[in-house]
Amino acid sequence: MKIVTVIGARPQFIKAATVSRAVAAQDGIVEVIVHTGQHYDANMSDIFFEQLSIPKPDYHLGIGGGLHGAMTGRQLEKIEVVLIAEKPDYVLVYGDTNSTLAGALAAAKLHIPVAHVEAGLRSFNRRMPEEINRVLTDHVSTLLFAPTETANTNLLAEGIDADRIHIVGDVMYDAALFYKERAIKPEWFDEIGVADGQFVLCTIHRAENTDDSKRLRGIFQGLADSDLSIVLPLHPRTKEKLRELKFEIPANVHIVEPVGYLEMVWLEMHCRIIATDSGGVQKEAYFHGKPCVTLRDETEWVELVTLGANLLVGASASKIAAALVARPLTVIPSNIYGHGDSAVRIINCILRL
Repeated sequence: MKIVTVIGARPQFIKAATVSRAVAAQDGIVEVIVHTGQHYDANMSDIFFEQLSIPKPDYHLGIGGGLHGAMTGRQLEKIEVVLIAEKPDYVLVYGDTNSTLAGALAAAKLHIPVAHVEAGLRSFNRRMPEEINRVLTDHVSTLLFAPTETANTNLLAEGIDADRIHIVGDVMYDAALFYKERAIKPEWFDEIGVADGQFVLCTIHRAENTDDSKRLRGIFQGLADSDLSIVLPLHPRTKEKLRELKFEIPANVHIVEPVGYLEMVWLEMHCRIIATDSGGVQKEAYFHGKPCVTLRDETEWVELVTLGANLLVGASASKIAAALVARPLTVIPSNIYGHGDSAVRIINCILRL
């Protein structure tokens, strides 16, 4: 059996690595990895692949930047050429990027079965490009690997046949268990004057926050008003917007350069609380037992809100500051995301079917 995996961003490589390890443990499966190049990431060097035990891509399409339609169209065109040449039995896609949709569409038009990992996630906000990508991908997929019962319910509500849906848990939990033992303390940590276990780890990168000056100011005002030590690895998009706004960084916010994944895992494990607009970081906070304050108006990971581990505060300065200071959240361990064997279950399912 041959599987072509299509990915385009660093988080997808980390998710896909869990499945690649499961593939490597099986006889009779060949995996071909296609990197669209959607997100340029300076951290994705040879060291990135070596440290994280991730296979290097077999194809690098070099397609990134530009408008959503143009990017997706160019990716679809080049992925189609790869699929015609490789003739895979399945195309495996992850999450909700333009690369995900392009890979799914290219495969569907060639009548190649599509397997979608992280199927069924919904924010119910159709203004998000990611929401469009994930909905369309789900509806052209043959196998839908749902991480949670909520995701399964969403798919059934949209009329997707139950026999196409498989609740397998979350591959990100697999990754969290694998990489927590390999976490790396950032070299600069001892120099910035924050105490281990006493700082807020913050990430801000979503366009809904970075491209809205009012929301961005509200977030930074909330961080400032908390008067807590904030460690903020600054995303290039956020950095550029702050420069355009001539925004003065609050004194309690320690800006650092973007960090590698293993450094990010260490920061997540050693912080007091996490404030983020990242979907992935919300879950990683839970995996590492940290409360999370989400700087968005909605989340795909509603289970965490229901559990009380995650609090949605939007971009309200008062809500952000109050949540960080009060830290009213509790992180109760549960198996809502599986048992850390999601990748094995995915591969076993593909082989069985």
